[in-house]
Amino acid sequence: MSEMGLLPLRVVDARELDTKFRAVLRPGEPVRDRDGTPHQLPAFFYEVPSWNAAMEIQIAPHFRLSEFLHVDVREADPQRRFPRYVPLAITLLAAHLEVLREAVDTYVHISANGGYRSPAHALSASGSPHLWGTAANIYRIGDDFLDTEKQIARYTQLVREVLPGVWVRPYGHGIGFADDHLHLDLGHLSVEPRGVRAEDEDRGGTTPGKEETAA
Repeated sequence: MSEMGLLPLRVVDARELDTKFRAVLRPGEPVRDRDGTPHQLPAFFYEVPSWNAAMEIQIAPHFRLSEFLHVDVREADPQRRFPRYVPLAITLLAAHLEVLREAVDTYVHISANGGYRSPAHALSASGSPHLWGTAANIYRIGDDFLDTEKQIARYTQLVREVLPGVWVRPYGHGIGFADDHLHLDLGHLSVEPRGVRAEDEDRGGTTPGKEETAA
C-alpha cells in the first residue's frame, strides 16, 4: 500500500500482516467499551521501521512520533520491537495536541504508555481510545505536573476552551477517573486511506475501518 500524506512511512492493511502482528493488533475486530457499545479496532497502520525513525519523524510542529510510542514491558513483545505499527489516526491526535501546545506556549509531555497501546497491552481494557491512537495521557505541561485536582481542573478547562470536541476524563480515583495525569481523547476514530474501498471490492472483501466518533 502506498504512503499517506507526507510522512515517510509505509501504510499497511494490518489484516495482511503476519500472524504474530495480527494477534496483537486485532485489526478490524469488534471490542466493547465500558458501556457495552461495540467499536471496530483500526485496520490501517503506519509501519515504523526503527526507533531512530520515530525520533526523527515530526507528525506535528512540536511533536515527534516517538512521543506517542513510549511503552514498557506491559506492551506485547511485537510492539516493543521494530517494525512497530501505529494507527493512522495518530496524526489527528497530534494535530489536536498541537492546538493545545500553541495555547499553553510550552512543552506538553505525554506519559509512558500514555499514547498508542495495542489491544494486547496489559493496560488495554474496555475499548479505550488508546487502542485507536486517539487518546493521550499528559502528565506535565511546562513546569506544571498534573497530579493535583487543582492543576487537572485548570487544564481541563483550557482543553474545553481550545478543543471543544475533545473528551477529558474527570478528576478522581478509580476506574473512569484520573488523578495523576490529564487524559484527553477524540473517541473511537479510525482512518482509512483513499482508494481502500475500491481495493477491497477487487479482492471481494469489506473494509471494517469506518470512522467512528464517541460523544
